Amino acid sequence: MHEKVLLGTLSSCSLTSEQSESINELMAIRKQQGSVWEELLMLEMRVLCKFLPENFDHLEDYIAPISYSPLNNNQKSIQIRNQHYKIIQEAKREWLNCFLNAYDAKFKESDQQYRNEIGKLETQLLNNRIADSSSVVKKIHDYMAYQTDKLKQNIHNKIFSFRGILLQNHQRVSPKIKNMIGVSPEPYLDLTFKPFNKRQWLYLSLGPSYIRLNQSAIRLRDQQESTVTKEHKNIYDKIAQRLSSHPYNVPLKSLILKQYSNHLLEYFNNSYFTPLSYKDQLRAIEQAKTTAYIRKILKKHNLILRITDKGHNFYIGSETEFEKKAQKFFEDTNAFMELSVNPLKEIQDKVIQSLNRLREKKLILQWQYNKMMPDRTKSELAHLYFNPKTHKEDIPVRPIENTIHAPTTNISKFLSEIISPIFDSKCASTT
Repeated sequence: MHEKVLLGTLSSCSLTSEQSESINELMAIRKQQGSVWEELLMLEMRVLCKFLPENFDHLEDYIAPISYSPLNNNQKSIQIRNQHYKIIQEAKREWLNCFLNAYDAKFKESDQQYRNEIGKLETQLLNNRIADSSSVVKKIHDYMAYQTDKLKQNIHNKIFSFRGILLQNHQRVSPKIKNMIGVSPEPYLDLTFKPFNKRQWLYLSLGPSYIRLNQSAIRLRDQQESTVTKEHKNIYDKIAQRLSSHPYNVPLKSLILKQYSNHLLEYFNNSYFTPLSYKDQLRAIEQAKTTAYIRKILKKHNLILRITDKGHNFYIGSETEFEKKAQKFFEDTNAFMELSVNPLKEIQDKVIQSLNRLREKKLILQWQYNKMMPDRTKSELAHLYFNPKTHKEDIPVRPIENTIHAPTTNISKFLSEIISPIFDSKCASTT
């Protein structure tokens, strides 16, 4: 009905045959643009469904298979296999980029053609000085906008149907095609075997940045309430401590903090206790079970799961082999020493004693003292852990020092707030 109204309104504008032809040309350009967009969305859907076009899979026929496997050297065999996998995957990604760039170029070209054509039509209408030419231009824009939205909706419907067809066809294809290397990120498997089933592997392939559905929604009520209490206290304590110290000096019993506490608690209650849809509940339960199975497999086979360095995916390998990599790092750098005793209490005592002396001598103010004081109940010993560099030969490890909860962290943060502005101002011209 709306289309007929727009078309009738446009017909009443007494357009010339040349102007009507221009509108038809605009529609033809939009349809051409829609065709390009549809092909692009289909390709993207194939990538999402891990069912690439057949010509992508032909790449594996051109790259020689692994014909060499070192005897009695599992690590070298794994490395060669993963390098072969990476070569094929990168080749497919390059080809995919070529396709995407080609579609982008076509889309931009037709878009520019559309702009030129409609600009020419607007100029004709405005220069002819016909009555109410601005209104005619607006009607043309409204009509084209409607037709464009209609075209987009049709394409979205086609893509939705195409996705269903892809998923059905994927179930019917041969195991060889299912095992073809794709372009989507996957974990780096530093093992001679694959201990995970398809569902677990796909879940791990989502990577460390994937956010699971609200897992707390499937927990027991008392567990949810306990979590809400802890989360509320954790955030409120931080905010209250910050606002009650210099330079804000908001009283802890002030009305504004009480209101904030109530609003925060209300937010948590809404977030935790609002029921999930039935579909989301099933997905949350499935994800929780998959995660539990993955943990059991890791424990059963003595495996380690780490985030790769610069890879944005997971690394899965043997605990024993990973320990060897860490030991090799210690031997090569000679920069760290393994402690035989835990010095956490000693460090805490020294930090607290130093702050007490500074306060007694009035070298620091009370708010500064409070800000730098470590929390004995939350302090942890600074420790070292490693992320594997899967992009390098033999997969060395990258050391990372975790000092988030160290006894000296509050002092570091306090000094950083003072020193950073000075550094930035002095080095502004060189950085």
